[in-house]
Amino acid sequence: QVQLVESGGDLVQTGGSLRLSCAVSGDTHKVKEMGWYRQAPGKQREMVATVTTGSATNHENYADAVKGRFSLSIDHAENTVHLQMNDLLAQDTAVYYCNAQTWTQGEYWGQGTQVTVSS
Repeated sequence: QVQLVESGGDLVQTGGSLRLSCAVSGDTHKVKEMGWYRQAPGKQREMVATVTTGSATNHENYADAVKGRFSLSIDHAENTVHLQMNDLLAQDTAVYYCNAQTWTQGEYWGQGTQVTVSS
């Protein structure tokens, strides 16, 4: 089992910044990829950013809509994955979910954290 707890969501103005955090606990050694996804009202959940964690070289992947504005980082000592979000736009408003893909146990989701960008 893997447990994910997100934090950092808030109300921010256009152009502002936020940092989301995802604390990972449980069978962390079974995780091969971490990611952030988001779901806006009336829309499907979409990938924001992912990073592989099961090898010596971590591969990051970003949605086109956030490239150059968002960045992932991993704090191995704290088992936390951060999503730094800069130059936020109204269309970034959504519930952001942390996701963990494992080698043998499927995937896990956090409860979500609300990000609201006001103009």
